[in-house]
Amino acid sequence: MRALEASLSDVLGSPGVVGAALVDAVTGLSYRSAGDHRLLGTGAELAELTNLIGERLYEAGAESELESLVVTSTRHHQVVQVVSRQGDPLLLATVLDRERTNLALAVRQTADRAQDLLA
Repeated sequence: MRALEASLSDVLGSPGVVGAALVDAVTGLSYRSAGDHRLLGTGAELAELTNLIGERLYEAGAESELESLVVTSTRHHQVVQVVSRQGDPLLLATVLDRERTNLALAVRQTADRAQDLLA
């Protein structure tokens, strides 16, 4: 678990990131969180949201799986990255301060960090 804690600390070191969580995409079990992760909701809510959006994309004709999800509000961005692995996928969810974040760069960095989690 020490490596996971260090990885989430690296995520928090990215510009504008104020909170992060690693969640099982199927069960909603939260493996580890850091910073102000309460803005993300519970692990179960994250898993339910990504599953719902993935299902709707499939129904709309999308031919591939959900890769990431970005939700914006007046103060924050929430970026959820799906991390494929053997077994159930994981979700790396981050909360970003809108005023201190370049959203495009943050999505890219979150994708890179998600792959680093399993390395």
